[in-house]
Amino acid sequence: MSLNISDRIEALRQWLTNNNLDAVIIPHEDEYLGEYIPLHNERLAYISGFVGSAGAAIITQDQAAIFVDGRYTIQVTKQAPSDIFSYHHLIQQPPLQWASQNLKQGARLAIDPKMHSAVWFEKAEVQLSQQLQLISLDHNPIDVIWQDRPDPIESSMRLMDLELVGQSSADKRQQIADILVNDNLDAALLTQLDSVCWLLNIRGLDVSRLPVLLSQAIIHQNGSVDFFIDPSRVPDNFAQHVGANVRVHSPLQLETVLASLATKKVLVDPSTSNAWYSLILNKHKAIIHPAADPCLLPKACKNNVEAQGMINCHVRDGVAMSSFLCWLDKEVASGRLHDEDQLATKLQQCREQDPTLADLSFDTISAAGSNAAMCHYNHADQSEFGKLSLNSLYLVDSGGQYQDGTTDITRTIAIGTPSEFMKQQYTLVLKGHIALASARFPKGTTGSQLDVLARQFLWAKGYNYDHGTGHGVGHFLSVHEGPQRISPAYNGVALQAGMVVSNEPGYYRTDEFGIRIENLELINPVETNGDLELLGLHSLTRCPIDVRAINVDMLNRPELTWLNDYHQKVWDDLSPLVNSEVKIWLQHATQPLRYAD
Repeated sequence: MSLNISDRIEALRQWLTNNNLDAVIIPHEDEYLGEYIPLHNERLAYISGFVGSAGAAIITQDQAAIFVDGRYTIQVTKQAPSDIFSYHHLIQQPPLQWASQNLKQGARLAIDPKMHSAVWFEKAEVQLSQQLQLISLDHNPIDVIWQDRPDPIESSMRLMDLELVGQSSADKRQQIADILVNDNLDAALLTQLDSVCWLLNIRGLDVSRLPVLLSQAIIHQNGSVDFFIDPSRVPDNFAQHVGANVRVHSPLQLETVLASLATKKVLVDPSTSNAWYSLILNKHKAIIHPAADPCLLPKACKNNVEAQGMINCHVRDGVAMSSFLCWLDKEVASGRLHDEDQLATKLQQCREQDPTLADLSFDTISAAGSNAAMCHYNHADQSEFGKLSLNSLYLVDSGGQYQDGTTDITRTIAIGTPSEFMKQQYTLVLKGHIALASARFPKGTTGSQLDVLARQFLWAKGYNYDHGTGHGVGHFLSVHEGPQRISPAYNGVALQAGMVVSNEPGYYRTDEFGIRIENLELINPVETNGDLELLGLHSLTRCPIDVRAINVDMLNRPELTWLNDYHQKVWDDLSPLVNSEVKIWLQHATQPLRYAD
């Protein structure tokens, strides 16, 4: 029988007493430190009831504090009981600061080093060294008290053919091995799930929305790999698929293999690997070289096969989006104003018509009216679903994981007749989107240098949006992929040919409406007669942009030409693939827009 939150807290406090500890930190993260957490690792949700994607809790014998960022300040009060927890801002009053203020001198604060990055752990040791004892645990206390913990999902391993990925695992491993040789390193520890799967050309569904297998790997200077996953999950033709010198180990052997790296120089990414790895390597006298995961940049630069796969899956995704938007317009015209969950479900059903769909790429953001003013709104976390209303806007941000690529698209849809102010703001966002999509820039340019292109028109009117303009996107991997991004925050990684980035400026008016227009863009070389080697953005997304929310007089001629050219491409690519009803809608939605007479 499931325990309630009060009983769970009491069980955790008894565990503290039994282990002579004063407090314990329970973060949202699991040992893989990824964006998506499998259900069996939702430890923070188990102990607090809070199901947001970022946060932490500290439990003492007489206090329980929970920390969330600005996205979840309302949600946490509805999910974590106020008679048990005090609420705190994750950034303004982080957990370690709270601990130093609320625990007595010399108190023993327990952490599971597998749940925290090496960077965090090092800072915590320094910050708390004069006041508290930081106690590293061998076992997570939540796992001890979690009576009805779900079993891990052990999905089938999907072996990716060369026709889908374009480069053999052996070639990829040699590419990474060359990096290690060049840097005089013996090995690299790979803990990011998408890096492991990219390197070995495998995929899985162990984690919702992320097509990976829960595993780790160590790649050596000679290109050989130690791969840690239950051997029973490995298909018979795995060795033939990956090539020679990939040794499969049980995860229980991970510490033993790490110990064998004594005196070796080992690359460890301190931002993405948990602190346990560094503790073990240090214990066995390995020499840690802190640096970024060596798979990040090669993975981000799609080869020709991957790029073509991204092009192809976006056409099919556009068919699903157009089918959904056609249905939505028909429903609104008939007076059927659905709620956010019904809309998200219908969109998923449209995507599921494609047999190559493996999963969604993230939980759909389906936001009606004022809910769209929260840029990362999750309708599923609300106690009541919002509902469409006339003369408003509907924002839907969604995507799919297909065997040949990953999609991510946002469209803001006019429901009835938007106000003139809504149209103005929508058009300012669109102008920024077009400016970025049209950019030409020299090699070596970073995303932070381009970000202003998307914001300039909003800025000129005194507006802005409080999120980045673009993130990287993986190839049938993570929908949020580094190391590149487009944001005001400095990022020293230059944009390179083959990278995929999102282009998603927005505007959010508190308690009224929200707007975001997002396409994915493939970075390609641009031919020029000049001396510079230029790159540009090629729009992958194929779906109409709602012209009913545009103030056409605010668009200059090049912007209008871009929009009409884009819609012509959408029509050309999608019209042969949709049924007659959707084709009629699509023809209307992609008609050239003209200035009023």
